[in-house]
Amino acid sequence: MAASRSRQEKERPLCYWPWRGPARGVGQRMSVRQPTAAHNRGVTHMNTSMTAVASRALRVEKGLVHKHDAGQVLLSGLTRLGQDEFLIGADWTDTAGLGDGAVLLTETIRQTFPLLSHAGYDVPFGHRLAWSEYRYALNLPSLRENGIGGRPDLHIRCYDVIRRRERVTGLSLHITVVRDGVQLATAHTRFTIQPPAIYDRLRGARGDAYRMLELARSRPLPPPVAGAGVGEEFRDVVLSPTDATDRWQLRIDTHHPMYFDHPSDHAPGILLLEAAKQAVRTLRHPRVGVAEAMETVFHRYVELDSPCWVDAQLLPDDQLGRARFLVTMHQEGRLCFTALVSVAKQEQEQEQERSRPTAG
Repeated sequence: MAASRSRQEKERPLCYWPWRGPARGVGQRMSVRQPTAAHNRGVTHMNTSMTAVASRALRVEKGLVHKHDAGQVLLSGLTRLGQDEFLIGADWTDTAGLGDGAVLLTETIRQTFPLLSHAGYDVPFGHRLAWSEYRYALNLPSLRENGIGGRPDLHIRCYDVIRRRERVTGLSLHITVVRDGVQLATAHTRFTIQPPAIYDRLRGARGDAYRMLELARSRPLPPPVAGAGVGEEFRDVVLSPTDATDRWQLRIDTHHPMYFDHPSDHAPGILLLEAAKQAVRTLRHPRVGVAEAMETVFHRYVELDSPCWVDAQLLPDDQLGRARFLVTMHQEGRLCFTALVSVAKQEQEQEQERSRPTAG
């Protein structure tokens, strides 16, 4: 990864992105009002307080995606197509060091959460966004043929929208990623939204991001595991070895420019997803390839002041014949994260399948 890239229930606190608000003048007057019949004619309607032209897509500033580093912003525009349907433009023209397609896709989708919350559903800055679940499927043939890059579009349908006192508190997204008319990936995700007072009450002392970061940084960072497949950058390795070949300690570098682009009181969700991928890769199973599909559930926060243990095991192949792995993360004896990872077939496997005689 490049250095420049970075339910509201108590029993399921998940992963969130704290944001007190954008820099002065950034992202203000950006709410989108409820659509009218004119949306059916393709007109983008903005709140009257907005400066954006009604017929033009909303330009995405870094504050709207909760980033401090503008170079990490992957979204370029937002257009409302219906009450709960949106078209979001993405910019993948400068993502050379962001890893594989799964990392790029996931960070792009993660940035839609704050954008849709603030610009689509008038969620105030300062509210917490908590990741509940996430799954994706890559169209690897297309990605391999045409590469990663360009300016894809994200077609997003929001559903299961929960409101409390006229304020959105949770929603699910179905996302289709298309570039030049070709589908690159599909994804489903859900996140919830918590007002600051509720979040602070649930998190208690561990909700102080600066205190948690100070605690984490007062302890030595465990050594990186070998074979994680992220090149020579030790800071991109998020696992540390143990005596068991199928267990690791989560390695959280709180100075990492993407994972900790801004202060966080716990391990970000995208770091956990990367750890699941690295765990599968580090197993060195002969059929391990690209993480073509993944299904994840965020059960609890992964804290910064206590070791988190990552375990991986091989499961029976999935319905498409791909090798599948279960990755779990536990901290203080409690399950925090679960992932089912399906890896792409290696070229040798595909060649063997093509060479098998067919009946008839």
